[in-house]
Amino acid sequence: MENSDIIYGKNSITEALIAGTREINKIIISKNIHSDSKINKIKELAQERGVIFQFVAKEKFQPYAEFNHQGVIAFVSPIKYEDLDDFLSKSHENSSLVILDGIEDSHNLGAIIRTCVCAGVDGIIIPSRRNVQVNSVVEKTSAGAINHIPIIKVNSLVSAVQKLKDNNWWVIATDASAKDNYYDIKYNDMNFAIIMGAEHAGVSKTLIKASDFVVKIPMQNQFNSLNVSNALSAIIFETLRQKLTGKS
Repeated sequence: MENSDIIYGKNSITEALIAGTREINKIIISKNIHSDSKINKIKELAQERGVIFQFVAKEKFQPYAEFNHQGVIAFVSPIKYEDLDDFLSKSHENSSLVILDGIEDSHNLGAIIRTCVCAGVDGIIIPSRRNVQVNSVVEKTSAGAINHIPIIKVNSLVSAVQKLKDNNWWVIATDASAKDNYYDIKYNDMNFAIIMGAEHAGVSKTLIKASDFVVKIPMQNQFNSLNVSNALSAIIFETLRQKLTGKS
């Protein structure tokens, strides 16, 4: 079961309360857990924001037993996805995006979101079909980072890529058979979007064809199966290194 209407875990709920970007309807806290600094912080933030919280019997958490909820669950309204046109109207010089093509695992999406926030990526584009959507597992895995970055849902990644190019963005696809390495691109003097695909399928041929650059992560042996969130980390922190040092 993957619930899109709950946030679970102390850190994720704290981050959601701090960010204030999600409408939290109610928080339940197990009577069986000992109060600690994190629980006290959740209560404090909830009171400041007028969010109802209740201490309930552990039986109330039985429907969510498969989640590592740590005895605290927040019931929230669905995430508000950002419109691509609105995002572009607010973008600045040397903005960055990550485009996800066919990511199916919630834990991977959560890890990708967390990496993007840490590296200062300005937004993430996901397709409305054939890609995992934001749910409670994504929320938990991102450790609350989901509240600190725009998630843009589009009907067509191909159309989104074309719109980016029409607005002077450079689009960079990743592919294991590419000739260029990811660190050969000069990221610090352009708006860019990096397309990442699922491990088993990679980026679609249509998107690769539509991209301005295609890059790979060089491997030292034939075991070419790097997890997509790890692969993104290598690339995205290279873009940050260039931005901070001014060197490619």
